[in-house]
Amino acid sequence: MLVLLAGIFVVHIATVIMLFVSTIANVWMVGSSNYGTISKGLWLLCNRTCTQLPVSNEDEASLKAVQAFMILSIIFSVVALVLFIIQLFTLEKGKRFYVTGAVMLVCWMCILIAVSIYTARFTNTVAFSTNPHHGYCFILAWICFCFSFIIGILYLVLRKK
Repeated sequence: MLVLLAGIFVVHIATVIMLFVSTIANVWMVGSSNYGTISKGLWLLCNRTCTQLPVSNEDEASLKAVQAFMILSIIFSVVALVLFIIQLFTLEKGKRFYVTGAVMLVCWMCILIAVSIYTARFTNTVAFSTNPHHGYCFILAWICFCFSFIIGILYLVLRKK
C-alpha cells in the first residue's frame, strides 16, 4: 500500500510540473518559415524574439478560456496534492481521499475543456508558417489529461484501503 501511495504521489507531482510547463512554455503549435522555426503558445508568438500573441477578435474569447482553464487545472492539481498530504495523515481508513479524488477530477475536466477548445479553434494556425504541427506543450497537456484522470480514479478507489 505504501508503495502504491508513493507511486501515485510521484505521478501527481510529475503531473503538476508538466501542467506548469505546458501552460508557461510557448510551444503549443510549431511551424517553419523563411526566418526559422515559429512557435505559438498560449501567451506569446516566438520566432527569433517573442512578441504578444496576435489574436483576432473572434478568437480572443477562446484563447482567454484556454488560458483560464489551464491555470485552473494547475490550481486544482496543487490543491489536490496538498489535500492528499493532509488527508493521508489526518483521516482514518475508509474516509480518505474522497475530496482529493474529486478535486483531481475537476482538474481533469479543466484540462479537457482547455485542450478541446485549443484543438477546435487554434490547430494548424501559425501565422506566416508552413507545415504547422503540434508542439510538446500541447502533447504534455494531453498527457496531463490522462494522468489526472487516472490519479483521480485511483484516489477514489484508495479511499477503501
